[in-house]
Amino acid sequence: MNPVILLFLSSLFIKSLSSRVEPAKINAHITVMGFVYCDICSNNSFSRHSYFLPGAGVRIDCKFKASSPKTKEQVSFSVNRTTNSLMWSSSKSCNVPGYKSTSDQIAIKARHANLCIYSLSALTFRPSKTDLTLCGN
Repeated sequence: MNPVILLFLSSLFIKSLSSRVEPAKINAHITVMGFVYCDICSNNSFSRHSYFLPGAGVRIDCKFKASSPKTKEQVSFSVNRTTNSLMWSSSKSCNVPGYKSTSDQIAIKARHANLCIYSLSALTFRPSKTDLTLCGN
């Protein structure tokens, strides 16, 4: 066979291999559920005077530990330490961050293909001064 024809055919073959379309990678989605409320009496519990704060900003930092250095179809990991900190409140009268919450556990609410939903404990803001008429001593 002519070397020029062989070179031409081999270049076409190599080009066809390199132009294969890779399948789209599916991104996994992790959803964290929780709520933020105003702890009017600053007693770290939801009382009848407390109310939820929609639109409050929360920062969640988690350290994930993979159980395998290689990626497989199913990836197993654990959350070693999750720290939740309040960033901003949606209420001007209740804008002092409560305590910073650190948890060694988070609850897995649902696990489906490419979707994980976790639940964290509640976070609170409190007023700068406690209203003694509402809360007592």
